[in-house]
Amino acid sequence: MAVDNSVDPAGWLAEQIGACEPDVLRSMVKTMAEALMSAEADAVCGAGYGQHSDERVNRRNGYRSRDWDTRAGTVELAIPKLRSGSYFPEWLLERRRRAEQALVSVVATSYLLGVSTRRVDKLVEQMGIKGISKSQVSEMSKVLDAQVAAFRNRPLEGGPYAFEWVDALTQKVREGGRIVGVHVLVATGVNADGHREILGVEVTSAEDGAGWLAFLRGLVARGLTGVQLVISDAHAGLVEAIGSTLPGASWQRCRTH
Repeated sequence: MAVDNSVDPAGWLAEQIGACEPDVLRSMVKTMAEALMSAEADAVCGAGYGQHSDERVNRRNGYRSRDWDTRAGTVELAIPKLRSGSYFPEWLLERRRRAEQALVSVVATSYLLGVSTRRVDKLVEQMGIKGISKSQVSEMSKVLDAQVAAFRNRPLEGGPYAFEWVDALTQKVREGGRIVGVHVLVATGVNADGHREILGVEVTSAEDGAGWLAFLRGLVARGLTGVQLVISDAHAGLVEAIGSTLPGASWQRCRTH
């Protein structure tokens, strides 16, 4: 059976990414923060970067660096400079921890369910930022979406992965105007350096044998090798999928289940 929905999937995954892949989470937070500052600076200028417009009131003039301490480590941000006056994101000072939490949350949720304009727009509102257009929000979504997709589809080159844990989280999402339940399949492994690494995350409509089989085949196709032991619950379809895709690997039932 899947993990009970009493845990917050986005919060849980943010913690897992931070523990297993701190460089990835740090990179995603940096990308999102800089995209947000760029959009805010464009709003102050009255026009997008390099765009010709009669409504322009200022222009960009390079960047200045500033370190930002987060739970994923220190992030070096490139803050836009203006030719006239100055720009500094107030949310970076006044709501430092709140801003960081919001950014980490949207990165984790995006990793789980993809990036949506509405989700990024809600993030901007939580940070007290106004004046960013829907087209700018859409561009921010595309930037993060590409980075998330690259990580989810990356080759698994850190093997052999001797130990692997697989499980599912339940999540409620809005789809076609109604709330439906989905299952988020998660695989975590120990790489050749002895560090935990999130190998893959996939959203499916049902936690069945076919879904697990496709998920594990995808991991193998991306380079999952050397698995000696798989830990999971006793879901019949999952156990069969493990036997089909990872021949020779031992299986052990998770003590939590």
